Amino acid sequence: FYTLLVISTALFNKPPYQNLVVNGLVLANDGLKMSKRLKNYPDPVDIVNKYGADALRLYLINSPVVRAEFLRFQENGVRDVVKDVFLPWYNAYRFLIQNVQRLEAEEGITFKHDDKVAHISSNLMDKWIMSFSQSLVAFVHQEMDRYRLYTVVPRLVRFIDQLTNWYVRFNRRRLKGETGQEECIQSLHTLCDVVLTMCKLMAPFTPFLTELMYQNLRQLLTADQTSCNASIHYLMIPQANKAVIDVQIEQSVASMQTVIELGRVIRDRKVMPVKYPLPEVVVIHRDQCVRDHVISLKSYILEELNVRDLVVKDDEKPYGIRLRAQPDSDRLGKRLKGEFKKVSAAINELTDDDIKELQSSGELVVVGHTLSMEDIKLLYTVDPSQSSTYEAHSDGKMLVLLNVTPSDEMKQEGVAREVVNKIQKLRKKAGLKASDAARVVYMAVGNPSSVDKLCDVIRSHEEYVSKATKGGILAGDTAPTDDVIAFDEQKV
Repeated sequence: FYTLLVISTALFNKPPYQNLVVNGLVLANDGLKMSKRLKNYPDPVDIVNKYGADALRLYLINSPVVRAEFLRFQENGVRDVVKDVFLPWYNAYRFLIQNVQRLEAEEGITFKHDDKVAHISSNLMDKWIMSFSQSLVAFVHQEMDRYRLYTVVPRLVRFIDQLTNWYVRFNRRRLKGETGQEECIQSLHTLCDVVLTMCKLMAPFTPFLTELMYQNLRQLLTADQTSCNASIHYLMIPQANKAVIDVQIEQSVASMQTVIELGRVIRDRKVMPVKYPLPEVVVIHRDQCVRDHVISLKSYILEELNVRDLVVKDDEKPYGIRLRAQPDSDRLGKRLKGEFKKVSAAINELTDDDIKELQSSGELVVVGHTLSMEDIKLLYTVDPSQSSTYEAHSDGKMLVLLNVTPSDEMKQEGVAREVVNKIQKLRKKAGLKASDAARVVYMAVGNPSSVDKLCDVIRSHEEYVSKATKGGILAGDTAPTDDVIAFDEQKV
């Protein structure tokens, strides 16, 4: 490159290239150069045979190497690509194919994908994933035009998480046809469009996996869509459909996701599984737009966190919440050195007014040093003297309070959900399909008082348990015990 640069400058007074892509070195796991003599690296052929060429390719593309930095090659990194990216992505694709086949078998219709149907959906989550996918297409074009490969793959990987852990999860019942044929077909068109777009975008990075998916997806396309496209690699990278992009819906769903994630952290911290309903979730945020976003998606938040009610406020004081500041020791310690101890003590003594000033302006002068939001951690704590009802968690901007004192009725519903969960695991063990009906026989043993409570819960929630498990449920002393296809002992 040096010689090229010198010659081009001398002859033409300009660089010899418009864009220069430089890769870093791939080192062994011990930080040394890969050496046949030292045998300090795994055989590439073994890696490809074990995890596939696509996994190895994506691991390298999504590494510091494409930023001209060193990479310590680790086999676990390739394995994580398969586990965290390929499997969730493939499961979403497989879920689509399975439900198309189910629809055609049960309803006697032939499903052919029409992107126009996907683009006119009135369902909010359909609109969101369509907007999110088209924003991704626009981003990929923008970054690839600038040769920034290292920004593209992380965004593609993040989209897979949004698709599998949010869209498919929230629309599972629609995709399975449990909310009606029309809703099922609409959601399948949306999922098919998104998966197909994803395959086209990922084809240059994962050519083999996308080709496998495309050959099956072709069966869902009309003849004019596939006549000249025998391979996904014959297709052009799609252009973004800006008419489908809705920034407000994307922001609304992002706010909803933050609430749900913060609520999940509280449940995990209190060891309260989502199966057990809770009375209330309170969301506190200063921005009215964010509060409106949260309210617009109330039903999703209630269902996902399994709470009865959602309250949205702009002030935390009525709930006995105190906001306190804490220094980021790693960041400030390196920067302030000898002054750190004095500044740290001053940060710990900041008042509510000081913290509000920091939140509004983004900066605060402490003992002569200008500090930003990145230098100070803001923590919400519940004052036990004022409230023992709520548990709090925050990301620094949004505060979520979860009422962790369920009523007796809610506790019983949680037990009923626990029973259903145990039965579903037994059905899976027996190899039953979701549509297969099977009668459940139970016998409760243990402390007489606990046994009576469990039996009362099952009796009072018999309709829910039977519907969820696709069959009736009977006590062991009154039900026949012949024709048993699966048996297990479970602790509830």
